[in-house]
Amino acid sequence: MKQRWRSVRFSFIKLYLYNLFLTACILLAIILSLFVIWEPEWLTAQSIFLFIGLYMIIGFILSLQAGFTQIGNFLKVRLDAISIQIKQYANGNYTAKISKVHEEIDETDRIIDELNDLGDKLQRQVQSLQRMADEKADYAKSAHKAAVIEERQRIARDLHDAVSQELFGLAMLSETALKLFDKSPSTAKEQMQEVVHSAHQAQAEMRALLLHLRPVYLTSGETLEEGVQKLIDALEQKSNLTFQVDIDEMPDLKEVVEEHLFRIIQESLSNILRHANANTVKVEIKRKQEELYVRIEDDGVGFESENQQDNKASYGLKTMKERSEELGGTFAIRSKQGQGTYIHIRIPNQGS
Repeated sequence: MKQRWRSVRFSFIKLYLYNLFLTACILLAIILSLFVIWEPEWLTAQSIFLFIGLYMIIGFILSLQAGFTQIGNFLKVRLDAISIQIKQYANGNYTAKISKVHEEIDETDRIIDELNDLGDKLQRQVQSLQRMADEKADYAKSAHKAAVIEERQRIARDLHDAVSQELFGLAMLSETALKLFDKSPSTAKEQMQEVVHSAHQAQAEMRALLLHLRPVYLTSGETLEEGVQKLIDALEQKSNLTFQVDIDEMPDLKEVVEEHLFRIIQESLSNILRHANANTVKVEIKRKQEELYVRIEDDGVGFESENQQDNKASYGLKTMKERSEELGGTFAIRSKQGQGTYIHIRIPNQGS
């Protein structure tokens, strides 16, 4: 009821009644002044109050009639139509239009014209956004093809630079060991130990390359926990590593955060396979309040960070750091010769 009294109709009625009261007061003041100063015979106190009373009654009726059926009703209809039009735009229906009741141009007609023009502009913008989305999808497909080609070239370089060299060295050591087998068995044994070490190194390089051949992104509908667990299950079958995984369930995690974290973990496991010579790897992803905490640890040989050169391991670490910073997070690594490597990442999380 309180809201109804604030409607356009009742606002006009209150305005009319206020004007009626002011007019009645002015008329009463004028008539009483005439009565007091000149005292005409035809002007009596009874006639004054009778006139003012009739004036108030007739004015009250006319105010109600004007507020309900004329100006107030007209504006209410127009404002209701404008309100419905705005709701249509809010719901995404930009083709809706308001038709004008009459040809005369007033303030409400100008508002209606501007709303109709706004709907046309919004509709054109939606069409432009849809075209941009289609173009973006085409660009994404082209970029994906280019990325596939670049990744193949990178893997070919890694095979040439790492595995092929290890295999070449393995072949040379094997030939030397065969030549020394009869002359110097102890030296041949040392050569065979080098062969075993080189074979393990080549095997680790190959596993790391196979790890990068896995899908770059998580499978559609697959959570981060499922993707990481699937990745680790495959590694456990092909290596001697023991994994300890602890990942919180986060169904509302943004897709871009999931993809970047998956790639960071993939890169870190690749580095561990190639360089760490570790036995145990720990992977933890925890949510604490509005932040994600990622920890990846291994008990491998470690390295002295100040002596780390611009090699494949440092390139992988640089990539992980860049991905963390792209998410607005921080990346920290701690390692020492013979004491393993610890990676700590903190990323702000606002959900999906």
